[in-house]
Amino acid sequence: MSESGHSQPGMYGQGRRRRRRRDRDPGPPAQNLSGPSRDRDYVPRERRVRFGSKPSVPASGAPSLEKPIMLIKTRDEGGKPGNPSDVAPSVSGAGTAKLEREGQRPTQPVYQIQNRGMGSAASGGAVDPVIGQTKLLPPEKMKHSIKLVDDQMNWCDSAMEYLRDQTDMLVVGVIGLQGTGKSTIMSLLSANSPEEDQRAYVFRAQTQEIKERAGNQSSGIDFYITQERVIFLDTQPILSPSILDHLINNDRKLPPEYNLPHTYVEMQSLQITAFLFTVCHVVIVIQDWFTDINLYSRFLQTAEMLKPSTPSASHDSTGSSGADDGSEYYPHIVFLQNKARREEFCPRNLKKMHMAVDKLMAHSHLKYKGTLSMLDCNIFPGLNRDYLETEVNLFLLPMMENDGEDALTRAGSGPPLFSLLPGYRGHPSFSSLVSKFRSQILAMSRSQLSHTILTEKNWFHYAARIWDGVKKSSALSEYSRLLS
Repeated sequence: MSESGHSQPGMYGQGRRRRRRRDRDPGPPAQNLSGPSRDRDYVPRERRVRFGSKPSVPASGAPSLEKPIMLIKTRDEGGKPGNPSDVAPSVSGAGTAKLEREGQRPTQPVYQIQNRGMGSAASGGAVDPVIGQTKLLPPEKMKHSIKLVDDQMNWCDSAMEYLRDQTDMLVVGVIGLQGTGKSTIMSLLSANSPEEDQRAYVFRAQTQEIKERAGNQSSGIDFYITQERVIFLDTQPILSPSILDHLINNDRKLPPEYNLPHTYVEMQSLQITAFLFTVCHVVIVIQDWFTDINLYSRFLQTAEMLKPSTPSASHDSTGSSGADDGSEYYPHIVFLQNKARREEFCPRNLKKMHMAVDKLMAHSHLKYKGTLSMLDCNIFPGLNRDYLETEVNLFLLPMMENDGEDALTRAGSGPPLFSLLPGYRGHPSFSSLVSKFRSQILAMSRSQLSHTILTEKNWFHYAARIWDGVKKSSALSEYSRLLS
């Protein structure tokens, strides 16, 4: 505008447009080209600085804000001397103020594997990834069984290192007379197959030499746990004549509360059976002939009577997730007829066996029916579930044989047309029946053993306390005095 306040001619007309075209000469890089009346310094836009690169300097030499270099650190490296974070370049004052205003940029998350059993590493928050991966590995497979109770009836602690702090477990025990095949059956249920050499079984079976001198292979209680967290307990034979013979011939000193050797042998058998009735989910009773009435009517019911009572919850633990006060725990009991003959697989004879076991166990609190069935295994495809009016937990296994050798023996005998067909056995093969029996055992319900849910390690301590209580039981001492 002019000094008089009026607009100058040509300022907004054709003269201004001509003057703007004349003024569009290339100027310096930092000069504004919009005209001489609006000259100001041009500050170029800041460019992001990549990790490890140097910030660019404008061509005009004008000062610009230095972008800070950010280093991403993992959690386990923070606070350690000598890390790259300790030697990071200093940030200028303006850059620090901008960083505080915008906030720290989020880094990539660091996932860490934590576990309760890592000790100081878990408490400090920094966990070694190698330790974390080790915790995720499958449990170590046992190569053979170990002692839970030795031949002197003393508790052993060697099984503790194979147990974990988890509650999904199944405990299976076995009892039976001498030579009925307890160790062989437990090996087939746990880790071995019928085709393997018996010398490689996890539970050692009787050798030919031991059979010839009528000896027993197992003593005390043997322990084995599978990778599926199933605990198998193999026991010495109950009412064993070889153990009695060993006591008499070797002049072993008996405990003061037992006067006669045969009383001591019977009390050992009752201690082991009462112990299994308390700490096992499933107890398998094996016999190789049908049937020993004395085993059902006297021994099993006496062991049930001498079984320690289930510990009840304390009066202040009303919110515990356990059994109701006053309820007693009883395991599933399964009767296994080993080395069964062809005639015993006849449906008529099978029905008679079920009726006999049901009458002998009628007054027992043990869960002896309703949890295992041979009719569900397609062994008798023509029979309905209604055929057995009183179906108990009874399973039949034939003699263990080598199918390959048996087929070679039958080959070439009889007419040529039938020489390649398998001979009639009246039942499925031994391997097939063992597989069906194992599936039904592992599928049984896992009732709560105590008033609280037990982990594997808690079960071990609970079993040790029960074993100590069984040995010091006043009921057993009173019963031994009655026998004497």
